[in-house]
Amino acid sequence: MDSAYCPHFHWAVELIGRRWSGAIMIVLSGGAQRFGEIRAAIPGLSDRLLVERLRELEAEGVVVRAERPHAGGAPLVTYALTAEGLELVPVLEAIGEWAHRRMTRSQRSARV
Repeated sequence: MDSAYCPHFHWAVELIGRRWSGAIMIVLSGGAQRFGEIRAAIPGLSDRLLVERLRELEAEGVVVRAERPHAGGAPLVTYALTAEGLELVPVLEAIGEWAHRRMTRSQRSARV
């Protein structure tokens, strides 16, 4: 691996490897979601940590927060992946598939 490439690689791994970040991006890969929809899709994720991760992902340019007027008064807020965030979806899916195969293999080994 080129030494100039290494810091970029580690930055990307840390971005998707932060607790819940990958799961949030996978949920958003299905399209824009409201806060409560994201929270409901990821059991165990606290409101505080979801807010923190959404802000981090937004600051990194992989998630965009959008507000639009709503008849109820308060604006309707949604979160979606940006074009850069969408580029990460195949990477996240590949990691998920690898993890599934690995866990399945580990579970089989534990039974022997």
